[in-house]
Amino acid sequence: MDTSLFTTSWSDNSIYVGLSAFIYISLVVMTSLSVLIKRKPIGVSLAWLFLIYALPMAGMIAYLIFGELNLGKKREQRRHEMSGLFRKWLKQEVTEYRLADKETSASVTSMKRFVEFDSQMPMMAGNKLTLLSSTDVILTELAECVEQAQHSCYLMFYICSEGGLANDVLDALVGAAGRGVSCKLLFDSVGSHDFFNSRQPERLREAGVEVCEALPVGTFRLFFQRQDLRLHRKLVCIDDHVAYTGSMNLVDPAFFKKEKGVGEWVDLMVRCEGPIVQLMKSVFVWDWYLETSVKLPFKKLYEDSFAVAGEQSVQLIPSGPEFGEAGIYQVLLIAIYEAKYSLVLTTPYFIPDESLQEALKVAALRGVAVKVILPAKNDSFMVHHASRAFFQELLAAGVEIYAFHGGLLHSKSIVIDEKVALIGSVNLDRRSFWLNFEMTMLVDNHAFAGELLQLQMHYILSSKRLKLEEWQKRSYPERLLESVIYLFSPLL
Repeated sequence: MDTSLFTTSWSDNSIYVGLSAFIYISLVVMTSLSVLIKRKPIGVSLAWLFLIYALPMAGMIAYLIFGELNLGKKREQRRHEMSGLFRKWLKQEVTEYRLADKETSASVTSMKRFVEFDSQMPMMAGNKLTLLSSTDVILTELAECVEQAQHSCYLMFYICSEGGLANDVLDALVGAAGRGVSCKLLFDSVGSHDFFNSRQPERLREAGVEVCEALPVGTFRLFFQRQDLRLHRKLVCIDDHVAYTGSMNLVDPAFFKKEKGVGEWVDLMVRCEGPIVQLMKSVFVWDWYLETSVKLPFKKLYEDSFAVAGEQSVQLIPSGPEFGEAGIYQVLLIAIYEAKYSLVLTTPYFIPDESLQEALKVAALRGVAVKVILPAKNDSFMVHHASRAFFQELLAAGVEIYAFHGGLLHSKSIVIDEKVALIGSVNLDRRSFWLNFEMTMLVDNHAFAGELLQLQMHYILSSKRLKLEEWQKRSYPERLLESVIYLFSPLL
């Protein structure tokens, strides 16, 4: 019997298996080295390595898509160019109404200095802020502002979804464009996926509204930019006179995500008037150029439209890959460590890293009354269970945790010592701190901070406080699920 064919076949298979094993091991090693060389936070690096070795092919593909902070070549070039123009404008033109350290309260000095160093954004005097906590009022007011616009309407949101009062805003934009008003919409590709697959973008464009899909995703783009970098800001600028920001997307909660069974989303926005409006508009100008390569003009801050409107001092804190730093995260740590007697935080998504968790624990242990208000039900299964893994340590340290039962509490707000407020689009998780394009306002005003604190206390009235003794009695399967998902918390 001739065995040469079997010998040849076995030899060929052996070479094939050996080559495949070599390529496979090389890919695992190269991916692991990439994780190590980037020197990400230790928890993040370990989570990626765990995923790569536990599920090698899936882990490597996930790292290729989500692991590298890559804006894409063209977007990175625009970011570099706009950074220079932006900083030059801030230095040369934004000279009126900016506050020196001696003109601000001692409670915000450290935060103010850091923001100025990080992004050159100054704290501005002469603003009027109006807190809006009714989603119906917010959407109605936005539609009315657009209907009254004479020159420009710039809107930027993570989510735009049709239905209810949100349609009134879109209809108002169609009408404004018909009057010759410059209307520009910048919506995130993933967050507004349903909107971009609807008839609305075509209808708006036909009416003269410019609609841009921010950070588009797709199979071909996997090789050129990271796919989970998201535009998470919420911003509306009308005629250089008024601007809005906060936590609310362009959605009507009565129609949005009803199938999730978590109740209506509870949000807030801040109506802004005064010099801060132009700085808010400058963020839109930056993001619009990043996506379209079209440069909108930065205006001089001492023009009549930016006159003093009130007595509130405000500093804008944008952060994200295009700014290069996690400025909001650093400001939050400063706020927690400098709090003297009270700290109240609201967020829908709570996955702190080690530094933030320790800061909250230390604050409570040194006598600061720390209250964290979270939704009792969450629209994200992973986030819901990952956040619960942090509760026991925080409760043991004296942090008060409240589960809000009045819907999905989506507000992102912090009040420090009843004097200073941080309010905007940032969640208390790694994604918001390190990946998303975000924006928060630092408000140095007792009256505004007091009004926001009053709203937070209203949330607490609709919440149940978690007790350490009761929390420790939850079932073993619950603890196990939380612990398993906790391993992936650095990646959420």
